[in-house]
Amino acid sequence: MTMVERSTPWRVVLIEDNVQTLSFFEASVRQQSELVLAASFMALQPALAWFEHYTADVLLTDLHLPDGHGLVALQFVGARHPHCDKLVISMFGDEANVVASIEAGAVGYLQKDASAQDIAQVLLDVKRGASPISPMVARGVLSRLQQLQKTPSPAGPPLPQPKLQDGLSAREHEVLKLLSRGYAYAEIGRLCEISLHTVQGHIKSIYRKLAVCSRGEAVFEASRIGLLDDGKG
Repeated sequence: MTMVERSTPWRVVLIEDNVQTLSFFEASVRQQSELVLAASFMALQPALAWFEHYTADVLLTDLHLPDGHGLVALQFVGARHPHCDKLVISMFGDEANVVASIEAGAVGYLQKDASAQDIAQVLLDVKRGASPISPMVARGVLSRLQQLQKTPSPAGPPLPQPKLQDGLSAREHEVLKLLSRGYAYAEIGRLCEISLHTVQGHIKSIYRKLAVCSRGEAVFEASRIGLLDDGKG
């Protein structure tokens, strides 16, 4: 996966109804020369109206807004501006919200209490191909998916699980497990003692073999077919 070259700043739109949180996000974006704040909103409907006429490179939205749900923003922007990467930040890290966000097009999901996160760096990482999911959120999603995997469908017996066209190598499996735990590419490189370029190559191969396009999709699919079960790999 190649790093994105950019001569102009990435345009960021924020949707957050808490004044202090929104101010923090705005300041974080403004302090990073590779980002520019295109617009910020404290409600859903004004943001949707803005996206009717303008576009952005990154959308960062809360889920629970005073006049609607952030999932609507993800779907609306995804349909009209497919190049815009969408990221959710919320106090609600439960599995249902995370899975719904990924299904609605989010490439990452962070909790507001993840105080160690540098929001500006997360936004840049997203435009460079990352799909940030905090480790606690990722663990919750995996737990939910594994539980669903053990529950027979009420419509009949579970469908047979598809097999990979090409099996993952031991290294790819190791990288996939670290991805599922929310580690950044650089952290994976350090843990595996390989270069960032090699990490990106493994991730590209993983995405191809799983027929997915993002970290969230890779984690979802790998868990669904049992690649992340304890004792495997």
